[in-house]
Amino acid sequence: MTLDGSPPRRVGEVVEANSASFTAQCYTLYDAPPLGCIVRAGSPEIYGVVCRVATEPLDSSRPVLARGETAETEEEVFRDNPQLTRLLTSRFEALIAGHREGDADRHYLPALPPPVHSFVYTCSPQEVARFTSRLDLLRLLLNSGLTIADEVLGACLRRAAVAHDDSEAFLLRAGKALAAELAGDLPRLNSILKKVSP
Repeated sequence: MTLDGSPPRRVGEVVEANSASFTAQCYTLYDAPPLGCIVRAGSPEIYGVVCRVATEPLDSSRPVLARGETAETEEEVFRDNPQLTRLLTSRFEALIAGHREGDADRHYLPALPPPVHSFVYTCSPQEVARFTSRLDLLRLLLNSGLTIADEVLGACLRRAAVAHDDSEAFLLRAGKALAAELAGDLPRLNSILKKVSP
């Protein structure tokens, strides 16, 4: 089951991968997992944290044009232009946060990223709780170099907290781990803590 109670579902397929991240194309337009969501791809499983979601043209040489000048609703735009669902795609990028090795989670980068065309699934609350029982992914996200790294980290912790039996205890533990990581950067620490406080 996912955090909203539905079973883990296949949301896309890896279309690009490197040692630090992978990009997946969604099967359905606008059906990407949200920012901070933990997803898994490949076998054995490689876990990633969604750090970017985009809807864009399938063909980059054909830019998206506004089509709703006379439409009353956004739904009307798609109804009057059914080709849009075939011209657009939703993609998401996930920072690799660890992998599964036998029965153990490894909180460091795998030797290889998931292969292209690997299926990407959302994770169940049990998987999320298990994977985030150790907080080594904090350092990886903090040092990712993303301009929105703190937003991704905050979203990840908020979503992960829901999967734990004691959300407050998890967030308290995460706050302490962040304080240790960011001992020399109090403004950044305070900013992140504000993003995760209940």
